[in-house]
Amino acid sequence: MTTFQGIDFQGLVDRADRDGVQKLVVGAVVHAAGRVLILRRSGGDAFLPGIEELPSGGVDPGEDLLTALRRELAEEIGRGGPLALDPGFVTHFDYVSGSGRRARQYTFGLAHDGGPVSLSAEHTGFRWLAPADLADSDLTEETARTVHAWAAARARQVPPG
Repeated sequence: MTTFQGIDFQGLVDRADRDGVQKLVVGAVVHAAGRVLILRRSGGDAFLPGIEELPSGGVDPGEDLLTALRRELAEEIGRGGPLALDPGFVTHFDYVSGSGRRARQYTFGLAHDGGPVSLSAEHTGFRWLAPADLADSDLTEETARTVHAWAAARARQVPPG
């Protein structure tokens, strides 16, 4: 399957290949009641220790983006079961990974399933934060832009009233 819930996953991979991206990463804007799940990285982590981030992680060799997203959500926050992605929402940013490779993170939106958040050893805490309150976090600029893009897409889909 290359298209799922309005997103062309194979097209995303092809575009990254054309752009010379060497490492793919998937992430999620997990949201509930207009707030976003933010994780705190362990201070002992070699890459960006102690910062806040969205649930995310690398795509393993031979793994497709959707499978990687399911795995990362299970590993990082204990979320299992089927994914119901926000239709058509995907954004990305490029960066240099800890190993020096050109990486692209594709981030998708999905509603929180209501289950408990069970953190991996890579994280020491979490909180729910409204996009308007991101100034009170230490998210990277790229991650903050991702959350704002999700909030703008959500605002366009929610009828006033």
